[in-house]
Amino acid sequence: MSFDLDTLKMSNKIIDPFTKSAKTPLRPDAFELSDAEKIERLEKNVLEMMQTLGMDMTDDSLRDTPKRVAKMWVKEIFAGLHPENRTKISVFENKYKYGEMLIEKNIGVHSTCEHHLLPVVGKAHIAYISNGTVIGLSKLNRIVRHYAKRPQVQERMTKQIVEDLQQVLNTEDVACIIDAKHFCVITRGIEDVNSSTVTAEFAGKFKTPEVRQEFLDLLQVKTEYDF
Repeated sequence: MSFDLDTLKMSNKIIDPFTKSAKTPLRPDAFELSDAEKIERLEKNVLEMMQTLGMDMTDDSLRDTPKRVAKMWVKEIFAGLHPENRTKISVFENKYKYGEMLIEKNIGVHSTCEHHLLPVVGKAHIAYISNGTVIGLSKLNRIVRHYAKRPQVQERMTKQIVEDLQQVLNTEDVACIIDAKHFCVITRGIEDVNSSTVTAEFAGKFKTPEVRQEFLDLLQVKTEYDF
């Protein structure tokens, strides 16, 4: 994977073409039902869907599929919809006065396209410049996972990650790049297994060409631990 400034310098003008906001579209009553109630209702819906497709739901292999799918949706792949499932993020004083950018690259992304409910799989690269506070490295991964675990649009997810980190770290200087494959492209429609989608959001100092290019260059640095 390689990036160059010319390819990405206009990214902020094309981010999130499907929504006017980085907020996930949710109804006001989205959390009135408990998880158990949602699972019960979804189980019936999945059963009806599979019966409509003509599946024999008395078969041993299929009998428990509606329950498994309903539980998976609520407790796993769409768990990021509920704000209570967001990991508590603690910040620490930057006592060592580290003033350069910090980058966490190759963060695994496992999400679901909200248009066809098919997987989106890829990597996220995050950078920020401390404004006096820092967070634990694993929390960057957890923030990515929180926004990935919901029906998503990649452009929106990229913005959500940046905006969350800006609030947590009290700094405008945050950047995120996501490179992912969409199974709605791979398994249906054009059925292209080679293409991937790259989205980027640069804020604060990362909007300047020099800082942005430094970020892109540092993503190419190899270490003995690269696999």
